[in-house]
Amino acid sequence: MKKTILMSALLALFVFSCASTSSATVAVGEAKSKVLKTLGNPVRTLDNNQNGEILVYADQVFTEDGTTSLAGANYWRYNYVYINKEGKVTSTRQEKQNYPPQAIDSVKMEGLNLLTSK
Repeated sequence: MKKTILMSALLALFVFSCASTSSATVAVGEAKSKVLKTLGNPVRTLDNNQNGEILVYADQVFTEDGTTSLAGANYWRYNYVYINKEGKVTSTRQEKQNYPPQAIDSVKMEGLNLLTSK
């Protein structure tokens, strides 16, 4: 009986600790500290030239039914939060990609004008 209760508690803790950040949102003008409190620590932090930084949040998505989208059957859901030098959110952007967070190269993406604050 004690093992069952312990296992149930551990399972509940695991489920809540692995909750996705995609359902949480942040608003323009919020402080970076509130973003970190709401979304947790980002998987990557990118330098945004002289404009501040970009907090990168990522969730890996696996489709159970095998259906595909433009990003494929298994993809990464990204949430980029742009923070200015004053520590406030200037904008957010979401996208789906096939590459993992480690493959994001801020120097290469800089030329594409994707990493500039809006």
